[in-house]
Amino acid sequence: MVTIEKLVKDGIDIIKQREYNSPKLDVELILCYLLQKDRIYLHLNRKTEISQDIEDKFYKLAAKRNEGYPLQYITNSQEFMGLDFYVQEGVLIPRPDTETLVETVINMAKDKYNNQKIKILDLGTGSGAIAISLAYYLKNSFVTAIDISQKSVETTNINIKKHALNNIRVIKGNIFEDIIDEKFHIIVSNPPYIERDTISSLQEEVSVYEPRTALDGGWDGLEYYRRIVELFAKLHEKNGALVVEIGCEQKNSVEKIFGNLKLFKEIKAYQDLSGKDRVLAGMT
Repeated sequence: MVTIEKLVKDGIDIIKQREYNSPKLDVELILCYLLQKDRIYLHLNRKTEISQDIEDKFYKLAAKRNEGYPLQYITNSQEFMGLDFYVQEGVLIPRPDTETLVETVINMAKDKYNNQKIKILDLGTGSGAIAISLAYYLKNSFVTAIDISQKSVETTNINIKKHALNNIRVIKGNIFEDIIDEKFHIIVSNPPYIERDTISSLQEEVSVYEPRTALDGGWDGLEYYRRIVELFAKLHEKNGALVVEIGCEQKNSVEKIFGNLKLFKEIKAYQDLSGKDRVLAGMT
């Protein structure tokens, strides 16, 4: 039988250094997942021998990771907003940048709505990370999450149970087909916003393995913003807000789409931690 130390060394040799990975960290996280232990355990038990079953699984997963398969799909886990989310192949992996979107809505709920009971709609919920984070941190809210993908609905339901929330529901369907007939105070979305022709040039983890439908924003990357604005006009409460994630160079274009609606009294951009425009909010 091999030791933890040997597996870590072999794994680093297997997983090539690429732009968006850290072989040592990847190896340790794969081993933590298989052993159901934390990284401190690995460091304190380097000479511990590992069973043949774990060894076989480890080498298979290390090889898979080396092909660019996302680590989050291997471990079925991604941290977001201080919460642990179950993720699986077929749903978009939550990104740290998207925390800016959630934080903007949380602050809006406190400032604009004074923590009163509000209804929030999350369009294209994916893993449910945005909707569940909002339901978790805004106990006075009721969140409706919607997605056309059955895999997304399944994943969101797993995460709702994981965090034991009862102020959230998930609906499967195409929101643009009038399947909801109620009003919301805040409509939030991280829509597909990547230009169709540029998807293939993204890092392999994204372009090959993540769902294209969650990435493809049409020929100019703005297709869903146009549709979401029209939807907002039908579904918003009088004192409503639309909050969306944007690409770092899309502020002016999305601002123009918001402005064409002639509905918002204020349109404001918010930056992520690296200072890039990441969120646009329109308030009626």
